[in-house]
Amino acid sequence: MKTSFAVFCLVSAFSIRIPAGAQSANDPLSGIRAIFDSAKSADLSTPVLTLDEFERIALADNPEIHVAARRVAMAEAHVSTEGRLDDSQFMLRNWQVPLGKPWDLNASQNMVMLAQSLPGPGKRSLQTSIAQSDVAVAKNQLDATRLRVRVEVRKAFFELLLAQDEMRIHDQHVDIARQAIEAARIKYTVGKVPQQDVLKAQLAMTRLGEHIIRFERDAETACVRMNTLLGRDLTTPIRVQGNFGIGVDLPTEKQLEQISLRSRPDLLEAQAEADKSRKERMLAGRSYVPDFSIAGGYMLMPTGTNPRNNYMFEGSMTLPWLNRRRHDAEINQSVVKVTEQDAEVTAMRNAAFGQIAEALADARSSQRLARIYHDSIELQAEATLHAAVIAYENNQTDLLDLVDSQMAVIDVNLAWFQSMGDFASSISDLELSVGAALDLSAQEPKAARQEEKQ
Repeated sequence: MKTSFAVFCLVSAFSIRIPAGAQSANDPLSGIRAIFDSAKSADLSTPVLTLDEFERIALADNPEIHVAARRVAMAEAHVSTEGRLDDSQFMLRNWQVPLGKPWDLNASQNMVMLAQSLPGPGKRSLQTSIAQSDVAVAKNQLDATRLRVRVEVRKAFFELLLAQDEMRIHDQHVDIARQAIEAARIKYTVGKVPQQDVLKAQLAMTRLGEHIIRFERDAETACVRMNTLLGRDLTTPIRVQGNFGIGVDLPTEKQLEQISLRSRPDLLEAQAEADKSRKERMLAGRSYVPDFSIAGGYMLMPTGTNPRNNYMFEGSMTLPWLNRRRHDAEINQSVVKVTEQDAEVTAMRNAAFGQIAEALADARSSQRLARIYHDSIELQAEATLHAAVIAYENNQTDLLDLVDSQMAVIDVNLAWFQSMGDFASSISDLELSVGAALDLSAQEPKAARQEEKQ
């Protein structure tokens, strides 16, 4: 970038020794100066992390992901309990026990029995299958949580990267603005420029002060959000390294829709719920299949009875045909639920496609804007600054034109970074609407990041 050359020229132009009494006792910019002096600088001992590293830490340590994973484990544990037989029953009966001798069991009839209930054919397997559907739903909820956390990590990362780049551009121009104010003040004291020149130079300094407050706020907010997502102490310092990737080739809308049908967790969850409701419909349809119960036992008759030792066997079954109203209502309810679930899946797919279209439009728009800033507006602003520096060195323009050109370059650079940040955020929203990370082949604009770091 040509900004480095302009900075060098301006610093050289403003290298003026300030007289001891030139500054006013009541400096109207003392508050702004204090802001610059207290500006936080990056702790170089803090390790620099890339986007992939942040995502890896978040997926491993995020508390919400841990909660969703435990729900999956709980659903999986529930599968083994479904479809099991009810507990067997042990029964002891005594008949005709003499009241006068309640301990004389030889005078009574004694029976020991073991009973077991048996659900109708096919019911147990359907119950197990329904529980497995709950596992699929829980896993899709876990995937949705992971996707949301990943997208939020990406947004926080690009907010940090944006604030970091904005602060770097700001630091390149603060010293120049200070020199401009002092130079204008000196010329004003000797009557070479009107007071308006001093006030305009002060206004430029004030704008830089406003910038640094906003940049620090954005950086602190993004840092807190990132640490929350990583499950770390909120005051942990963070340094980031990466690029905005405005040169990516965006997929078509149809391609994104196909990806969403395979990958979007909420659509897969809704489909799993629909499949579960179909299994519940099948189970309700088996309500007219009777359940059974069998029992067997040993009976000891009173002393003197022949034969004294006996065994017994009994069986029973339910009669669902006598309770048609209840079972018909259960079947109708399950049919309605299937219809409702299918309609919900269709509605969610339609809404998802709409979200994809909107996110793709935002991504395309922000990408075009970022490219316009990089390819034309930024170059024009820097060319204007370069021309102003040459004109000032040849006494063909005044100081304020130079300051205006400098502020124009600052505004364009900040707008460019903001447009790249908007594009990165729109890509995150696009991935959220699709339900998966997009494999985008990125080609950075020529020397974009290299020039910025000079």
